[in-house]
Order: sequence, then C-alpha cells, then structure tokens
Amino acid sequence: MADEIDRAAELVERFQSEALDPHRVRRAREAAAEDIGPRECDGCGEPIPTARRRAAPWARRCAPCQSSIERGGR
Repeated sequence: MADEIDRAAELVERFQSEALDPHRVRRAREAAAEDIGPRECDGCGEPIPTARRRAAPWARRCAPCQSSIERGGR
C-alpha cells in the first residue's frame, strides 16, 4: 500500500509541475489565441485533429507522432 501511495504522490507532483510549466502555459495561451482551424503536426505535417487540439491546445504534434517521440522515435 505504501508503494501505491508513493506512486500517487509522484503522479500528483508531476501533474502539478506540468500544469505550472511556463512553457506549457505560454503554448496554451498561444493556442487559445489562434482560431480552432487545423494546425499542422510538427512531425508529419498532417493536420492535428480538432479533438486533440481541444484536449491539449498546446499540442504541436498529432497523437501518433507524439507517442513516437515519447517512445524515443523520430
């Protein structure tokens, strides 16, 4: 149980630090200032789906390209 509590505390700390990251806040503000039209993925050049843009307005890549980056690809 202590391991689960430690893991939960780590996740809370991580999410809080990400939410307060000044670069992420700046990108979110920039995205909010733009119209909701398509934005091209920095990875593949295809439009980032509207659902992803609404869920993560700071996103610069489509979900597949972001997943690839996080796995150590591209």
